[in-house]
Amino acid sequence: MNAPATDPGSLPNVRLRQVGRPLTRTDAPGKVTGRTPYAGDYVMPNMLHMRVVRADLASARLVRLDVSKARSLEGVACVLTGDDLPDRTASTDIPGQTGQKRLDTGQQILVKERVRYFGEALALIAAETRDIADHATELVEVELEPVPGVYDPIEALKPDAPIVQGTTNVVAERRIRKGDVDAGFARADLIVENTFRTPFQEHAFLEPEVGLAWVDENAVVNIRVSTQVIEHFRPIADAIGVPHNRVRIRGALVGGGFGGKEDLTVEVYLALLALRTGRPVRPEYTREDSFVGHGKRHPFVMTYRTGVTRDGRITALDVEMVADSGAYVFLSPYVILYALVAAPGPYRVDNLNVHARAVATNNMFTSAFRGFGALQACAAYEQQMDEVARTIGLDRMELRRRNFLKTGEPISTGFVPPSAIWTEECAERAWAALGDPTPAAGPLRIGRGIACYQQSYGRLTFLHDTSEAWVGVEMDGTVVVRSGVTDIGAGQASALGQIAVEVLGVTLDNVVIYNSDTAVTPLAGTTTATRALYMTGNAVKQAAEAVRARLAERAARELGVAAGDIDMAFNEVFVADHPERSMPFVELVRICGAEGIHRSELVMFRAPFTDFLDPETGQGQAHPDYAYGAHAVEVSVDVDTGEVEVLKSIAAHDVGQCINPAAVEGQIQGGAQNGQGYALSEEMLYEEGRLVTPSFSEYLMPTAMDMPKVECIVLESRSGVGPFGAKGIGEPAMTPVAPAIANAVADAIGVRVFEMPITPERVVMAMKRHDAAG
Repeated sequence: MNAPATDPGSLPNVRLRQVGRPLTRTDAPGKVTGRTPYAGDYVMPNMLHMRVVRADLASARLVRLDVSKARSLEGVACVLTGDDLPDRTASTDIPGQTGQKRLDTGQQILVKERVRYFGEALALIAAETRDIADHATELVEVELEPVPGVYDPIEALKPDAPIVQGTTNVVAERRIRKGDVDAGFARADLIVENTFRTPFQEHAFLEPEVGLAWVDENAVVNIRVSTQVIEHFRPIADAIGVPHNRVRIRGALVGGGFGGKEDLTVEVYLALLALRTGRPVRPEYTREDSFVGHGKRHPFVMTYRTGVTRDGRITALDVEMVADSGAYVFLSPYVILYALVAAPGPYRVDNLNVHARAVATNNMFTSAFRGFGALQACAAYEQQMDEVARTIGLDRMELRRRNFLKTGEPISTGFVPPSAIWTEECAERAWAALGDPTPAAGPLRIGRGIACYQQSYGRLTFLHDTSEAWVGVEMDGTVVVRSGVTDIGAGQASALGQIAVEVLGVTLDNVVIYNSDTAVTPLAGTTTATRALYMTGNAVKQAAEAVRARLAERAARELGVAAGDIDMAFNEVFVADHPERSMPFVELVRICGAEGIHRSELVMFRAPFTDFLDPETGQGQAHPDYAYGAHAVEVSVDVDTGEVEVLKSIAAHDVGQCINPAAVEGQIQGGAQNGQGYALSEEMLYEEGRLVTPSFSEYLMPTAMDMPKVECIVLESRSGVGPFGAKGIGEPAMTPVAPAIANAVADAIGVRVFEMPITPERVVMAMKRHDAAG
């Protein structure tokens, strides 16, 4: 493991005993021994099995849906169609909101008249066994009348394009106007324009959609599910027509999400069937079901037009972005907003125009995915930086150095991030770590690439985000943390424990964390937007500090000093300057218990509450803060076959403050794998909206055999707005990887492939076009 690097001027970790250490995560023993259950491991007696009947056309009118044979099949307990449901929709707006008015963008629960994408749900079946449920789906008779559809977002913008729903295919539109773009271009010596395309991407989480729902003795609908958002209990209740307090969600502790479990997936179906039958109901999607059962990453088409002087100063930037929203809106308005804010990257651009639109098509709907729009923007702006450098004949690192944002400078929206901007330090460290180039041999060409990024952490500040946490100390000195934070693999819950024990001066083996239960854990908000450590980590820290203050005040009286002189570490309480004057932590707790001193605290942490960005200029604050870093790679390209191999992969990120270095490195390594697949091989192909790559046999993700060792360079500016100065790493770990690879491929073969993934076919075709052009 690499030791984190710090700014020589920042404070050393002298007072941190638990935070900053690679402690064994609290969830690790259960997961490595197989004791931690997946959502799919939960079963109940008298349980029914659920299946979904789906449309096999992407754009059609439902002429006839006959479920009579399925209903009469022995062992079928219930079949639901759109005609059986009240006129309600399932919310698709950004989840977890409490005070803000939701967008009216709900999706029909089951098709009643109009099919808008391939795989849209037509009916739900609950049966005694999986085999019976499968047989029943085959008995459902469906007649669909094809309706002209539209499958390309650029085509969908044309005046004569079929309208997917409503009155226009533009489902969201945002702008940034800053400075004087025309004057900026007039001052430029050269103007460089390129168009970049990024693809759909499948989340491919470890456990496909699965769950268990039942109605308990108090008429509460209980749902066990792998999810990123237990606050979905509210829109579920609205969809099925019960009060909010009649739905309880308990999240699993493993399964993976990457954004794919941020939206509602099976929960509404489960709740409807459990209510209708009065019996437990369990769905279990196959991987093929999952491919059509949740939203994908938005494909983008991005045109960058950059004005630059001959000495490498950016004078103006004009950006046009079009994202494929698919058939329903979901989180498209927010994804393009993230892309809009991130459009110029970590660079100083005083004259800026960005126009971003999300456009409806009859493709699969698109929604949240790790990076959330800012990743697609990075894929474009970092390739554009290399193209600008090549055009003006300047070293690509030097071009970046001359334009990097510095700490204290405003970003695209005019907002000044409150933390340090260490992009240049990260880039220099990553680039240097590549070392000597690998020698080329035969048809193999060697190339190197660098990509830098700006990525927000924390939700949009106009959402007025909050997070609650409870911390308490038991009479034996052990600590309990309660938080609704969902954790399906990334280690958010363990980080909360590490924060709490740091403050309270105990060790991690003395803490238990209860999480992800809407009935008994304080609501912490979504595990999305790289927000969990920032929001819930701060809530836990503040709750633990409140408990510590009361304990310290009592210890001060016991030891005859001021409360400020008390320190706590490794289950001992002592005078900071005289550690021999001490008492066991448990003894102090018992004294407090006997005297009725409160030993627990519930805290709500609030992010900055702001108004919306200016609708005309896009100026204002969009996020609490931003993370910065870089990724460098070396590749070999076989010029005969077009095959690309990543030889070296170097990540350098300023994480503010590591809570657990081992967990941080795990996120970085996973992000490198995720980004490498996005760059080179992961491709969802649609024909007239029909998915033709519906399994891992066709959708190719990097395996361990495809991955190089990922070197992690972790920097700590200790300037973030998270606990102890932490920033975030969940999304930033992936953001720069794909453009770094794209830049390395272009460096190797001397021509750019402007569309991802950079498959062997596209590499060969690019070289042929380049050769033909002379």
